Amino acid sequence: MVFIKKALLSLYVLLISVMAAATIVEHCTSTPFVNEHIYGAWWFTLLWALLAAGGTTYFVKRHVRKWNILLLHLSLLIILLGALLTHITSFSGTIHLRQGEAVDSYREMVSMTESKSQPLPFVVRLDRFDVINHSGTTAASDYITHFSIADGKTVTHAQVSMNKIFVYHGVRFYQASYDTDNLGSILSISSDRWGIPTTYTGYGLLFFSLLWLLIDPKGTFRRSIRQLSHLDDTINRSKDNTSQARRSSVLTQIIFILLTLVPSISHAQTSVPRETADRFGKLLMEYNDRICPAETYALDFVQKIHGSRSYKNYTAEQVLLGWTFYPEDWSGEPFIHIKSSEMRQQLGIGKYASMNAFFRNGEYILGQPAYDYAHGTNKDAFHKACADIDGKLQMMMTLRQGTPFTLYPYTFSHQRTLWFSPFERFPKEMPRKDADFIGRSFATLFVVARRGDFATVNSTLDAIAEYQQHNGGNSLPSKSRLTAEKIYNRLPYTTILFILNLTLGMLTLGFMARRSTKATRPLRVLLLLSFLLLTFVLALRWIISGTIPLGNGYETTLAVAWMAQLFVLIFASTQSAGHNGLTLLMCAFGFLISGFFLLVSHISLMEPAIGPLMPVLNSPLLSIHVSFMMMSYAFLSITFFCGLAALIRPRTAEALQVISRVFLYPAIVTLGIGIFLGAIWANVSWGCYWSWDPKETWALITFMLYAIALHTQSLPRLARPRAYHIYMVFCFLSILMTYFGVNYLLSGMHSYA
Repeated sequence: MVFIKKALLSLYVLLISVMAAATIVEHCTSTPFVNEHIYGAWWFTLLWALLAAGGTTYFVKRHVRKWNILLLHLSLLIILLGALLTHITSFSGTIHLRQGEAVDSYREMVSMTESKSQPLPFVVRLDRFDVINHSGTTAASDYITHFSIADGKTVTHAQVSMNKIFVYHGVRFYQASYDTDNLGSILSISSDRWGIPTTYTGYGLLFFSLLWLLIDPKGTFRRSIRQLSHLDDTINRSKDNTSQARRSSVLTQIIFILLTLVPSISHAQTSVPRETADRFGKLLMEYNDRICPAETYALDFVQKIHGSRSYKNYTAEQVLLGWTFYPEDWSGEPFIHIKSSEMRQQLGIGKYASMNAFFRNGEYILGQPAYDYAHGTNKDAFHKACADIDGKLQMMMTLRQGTPFTLYPYTFSHQRTLWFSPFERFPKEMPRKDADFIGRSFATLFVVARRGDFATVNSTLDAIAEYQQHNGGNSLPSKSRLTAEKIYNRLPYTTILFILNLTLGMLTLGFMARRSTKATRPLRVLLLLSFLLLTFVLALRWIISGTIPLGNGYETTLAVAWMAQLFVLIFASTQSAGHNGLTLLMCAFGFLISGFFLLVSHISLMEPAIGPLMPVLNSPLLSIHVSFMMMSYAFLSITFFCGLAALIRPRTAEALQVISRVFLYPAIVTLGIGIFLGAIWANVSWGCYWSWDPKETWALITFMLYAIALHTQSLPRLARPRAYHIYMVFCFLSILMTYFGVNYLLSGMHSYA
């Protein structure tokens, strides 16, 4: 029995190690390479088969009789069986259709570099291919292929688009790609008659058995909840004054770091008046593939270049127009934020540099480093930083050409609206009077602004605003969207929240160190207010974009912070008045976890700008999948903080283990449901429910690692508080790899997330 357990654990760890290594190998080689030599290799399938056989043997030897535990592990076996059936019996490939041409075969990949033609039992013909754009932009919102299937004398007319498939006699058609001339479409096809129903049966059983872990009145989860009532005294007895001093020191360091983020102050030479800048900010423009106020572009411009929302006493709109109309005055301003200390040292520039600082003796000092980085000659941190600043300088120089200012809409006879910048080539269909107005009005702005005639500037801006309303058609945002965006642009809400939450989290730990529970109620109210403000921010983004705010890494980071606060508030509301110590601890976790994720969204490489979803992401299944994944990350973040707190203060380890396990169970449930809902969405979107993409592979690794912590009867060492907490802290590294590492270190279909 001991041998079987050790062999089973060794296989389990080996599989996790192989999957983790495969994602690194894929990054260094290619996706076809790992698909052929690792994921598709016979030995990889054998490892899973041995694990399944070993697990079944272990269950039989232990005489496990709990039906819910048997059902949970049986569902995993059925999922593996479904994967095997898919591997053995399914086929897949691609069809390249050209308008009017008949196709009776598809291309099947047989190796990394080789594909072969396989016959189809019917003939497929492309009728029409359409690209549907977001109103007023050239960004695609959907791709639609209209085609016909001739099967003997029967002709079936069909249509596929992103997330909407067509099934004919067991063959599933998916939209994959298209030809740039819009006269051709590439469809993926697959047939998996046995694997999909078997796998989906396993998913259904898994969902039910995972949820039963939370419902079962005799289960470990419900027993852990009952243990919470005995924890308050344990937590209160463990406080000491040393920890108070430690946390005060940390708080001081955080405040110091925040203060160093404030740039030094000097004075620029020339800009437009505040009233004129505000008038310009109310104009609409196409930016980031959507129509939004020019104020949004100005804020993003200043944030990207300078690192804040304004410069000295100037608003973002004044800064933008200053660089547009008076570049010679602004070129000497220390406006460009240089984040790289290595770049500052090598080039002899400060934390904030002027544009002129990059031109010495008639030479552009970033030219060669940026060129070397772009062509792969040198990819070190210095060259990367130079390329980043070079891109920002180019962005600033385009202002002089008027390229970013897509302020002028025109609605064509087919009711399609496009927005133009003042100095681009206009289509022949545009009337001469419109083309003349576009060129003349912006030129007038430039001339009269430099002359200081701001009355004429204001009247010209009013004329442009009137032109937009007259020619914008259905591309103009609704009044509610514009109001929401104006409110959203007013304050840096997430910056305020991360500072507030981290500060309150440290103060809460200070109250705990002094054994003071008088502040429990006010802190719960403050946590609720923070939660409501973050809810308000997410609601604004939802109104502005028109889609649930879970479409990119920035929004999902905010979602984790929001869910962490929600779960802590729910947990705190279930505690009686006599459990103030426990409530205070959970409030500290709520502030610190949300503050940490908001800080990450603030300082990382995530893009906060609001934009439309890629067509493949526009699916209700995606929103549900991401919601469950974010819930699991929020729960697991709490277990991580419980582990850290227990390791810092060992006296609380046993009590914190109970709290941690209360959150571990719903974390495992939501993580498992989230992963396999994602598999269903992938099957609906591109015909493959599991493709070993690095993100889904690391999500599976995370699920497998955290699942170990539930098996305390088989692994009694994890029942000990210290070992348990060390393991939970270690497991959180897989969360960081899944959520951040895959996005920024690896690559794959989930890189957008």
